[in-house]
Amino acid sequence: MLAILERIDPYTSNIDLLVELFNSLRPKRPHDNATAIANVRTLRQLLKGNAAQARALHEYVLRVLAARRHASLYTDIGVLSNSGFFTELKRRIAYRMLPPALGDEYLSDALDQVLYLETDHLWISNVPATDWLELLDVLTADEIELAVGDGNIMLPGMLDAIRTLSYRVCAMGLEPELTRFHNEIEVFQSPFMVQNTEVNAYLDAYTQLLQGSLEHIEDARHLLVMLDQCDAVIVKIRKKALYQGTSIALTYLLVALAQSIDRLRKLLFLVDTSGELPGSINVDIAAITVDATPDLIDARPVSRRRAGAVALALELIRAHNHKYKVSDLFTDNINLLARNVTENASRTGEHYIAENRRDMGAMFLSSAGAGVIIGFMALFKILMSYLRSAPLVEAFMFSMNYSIGFMFIHLLHFTVATKQPAMTASRIAAGLHSKDGRNIDLDSMAELINKVFRTQNMAVLGNMATAIPTAWLIALGYHAITGHHLVSPEKAMHLLHDIDPIGSPAIFYAMIAGVCLFVAGLISGYYDNQALYTRWAQRIAQLRGLGRVIGQERLQRLGLYLENNLGGLMGNFYFGILLGTIGTLGFLLGLPIDIRHITFSAANFATALVGLDHNMSWQLAVKSLSGIFAIGTANLLVSFGLALWVALRSRQVRFKHGLQLLKILGKRFVKSPIMFFFGSNNPPPLALADDVLDSLPIKGHK
Repeated sequence: MLAILERIDPYTSNIDLLVELFNSLRPKRPHDNATAIANVRTLRQLLKGNAAQARALHEYVLRVLAARRHASLYTDIGVLSNSGFFTELKRRIAYRMLPPALGDEYLSDALDQVLYLETDHLWISNVPATDWLELLDVLTADEIELAVGDGNIMLPGMLDAIRTLSYRVCAMGLEPELTRFHNEIEVFQSPFMVQNTEVNAYLDAYTQLLQGSLEHIEDARHLLVMLDQCDAVIVKIRKKALYQGTSIALTYLLVALAQSIDRLRKLLFLVDTSGELPGSINVDIAAITVDATPDLIDARPVSRRRAGAVALALELIRAHNHKYKVSDLFTDNINLLARNVTENASRTGEHYIAENRRDMGAMFLSSAGAGVIIGFMALFKILMSYLRSAPLVEAFMFSMNYSIGFMFIHLLHFTVATKQPAMTASRIAAGLHSKDGRNIDLDSMAELINKVFRTQNMAVLGNMATAIPTAWLIALGYHAITGHHLVSPEKAMHLLHDIDPIGSPAIFYAMIAGVCLFVAGLISGYYDNQALYTRWAQRIAQLRGLGRVIGQERLQRLGLYLENNLGGLMGNFYFGILLGTIGTLGFLLGLPIDIRHITFSAANFATALVGLDHNMSWQLAVKSLSGIFAIGTANLLVSFGLALWVALRSRQVRFKHGLQLLKILGKRFVKSPIMFFFGSNNPPPLALADDVLDSLPIKGHK
């Protein structure tokens, strides 16, 4: 490090020595905080002990900065462009494989050369702000006038960036995707346009101040008011999107707008001349100022502006290291889109939660109806297997059997037990959504989970209560009509082997079916979102030809029905496709993959029982019933776990009270097992602490 300092040339803007200096500061392991802090403090002590080297390094850094353009660093790093999600995704993938050429004109390129490791932000951010501020104090202890220019060398780039970001916010705020959701922008004066007018006036006055034409200018408080109004519009649109649907384009636009507005706030804070402008809402200036209490006797006190500059620098470094990271793009955008998709599933999930014993009885009857239909679906699948069709033809027939059957169940308002978890998980996530994770009413949350649990059990019992007798009666009737069994003894033993929890991969196959259930839940939420966003009811009502055939009133009812049920229909359709093709796909690829579903497994058990003329040992019966129970458990746990994980991620929930919640549920069970499993006739109304839909935090936004 000392050798590098001795070679510093204060009259060059070549970046090489700066690269070497940061190489000496960088620890071998990015999480080695102690080494990183020690290296920075060593550099500070070396410069403090040699004023000439400190002055040379200061002049060298200033020349490096003066030789490069700064604006793009503030406008492009950590702020999504307005090119669109898929264009940005393509760009990141391309640059991930082959990075762009670097030049000497832009400060962002210099950052690429100096901090070239993706993990550099880790060790830099782990060094306390105190140490960076003290290092800066040592470098600027002897301020002198340099040939590269007077005043703040960073200021012109910041002012240019403010103007550029303001124009971008104005342009994005008038995009059709945005005005469609908030048409008040077209009726009243748009805050996105007004902020641009105000920013230009402010920057013009700032230029006159720098030229000496003005002695002082107003602070930027009025600009912050306009940015607050822009934020208010974004929040309104996001709340509307929860009920009216959204798209990737709108989601991307909202994220880009929020990031641009946040960056504008931070830059306005840094260029403010009054020193009284509030700090950015996403930068805890006070925390940095308090933490940065120099241990140097001659160090200057930490100002809010310097603390804010350090905070912005750390943010830029992290964003720079991740600017080609595809996962960050998905994190910024897909979480918000997934929130809308899972929100539709959450509202559907409310219909899968029984509030009292009357609702429990209704759930039993609804699931019992589904069990009857599934009994016939199991029959049709067995008959289709006897056709010995080509694999792809067989997969198509199996898929149509499942899809049509599940859609028929949906049309009749019956319930398949395994369809519940993907829906109810989103409902639970809505209850867990709290900004600080401490204000959740755990008793109410336990009550909700208890209701979900017993409703799920009742749905399983309903399915099983009719699926097994239906399949058993069908097998008996087939034998009575044809004179031979629906399945031979060999086929019957094969069916029983398929649900053997120990002698076959039935549980693994059941987990695959759980994944299919989870995917079907996402598909259902996606199509519900699309139906709302694209206004299916209105579009179908405009079909004049169909209206003349069935009448305008029926056409409107059809449109409303499809808008409200498209997700359910398409989710069931694709769920059937998944169940029907997984086994064939495994056969074609030579992979051991298939599906096992609890209700179909139960129906096959009844069919095999008849095929064996009821000659089944109690050991085989117990093993088969245990397999059905294990398959059902795997179906439910996998689908519920995945759905809850996505719902929590989409809401950015960090729930830390799982153990307390389990204790409360345990107390409920010990206190009243009957109430735990069957509920009460008149339970108190459920009052979730955070049941109201809160807006999803966006990176770079309040």
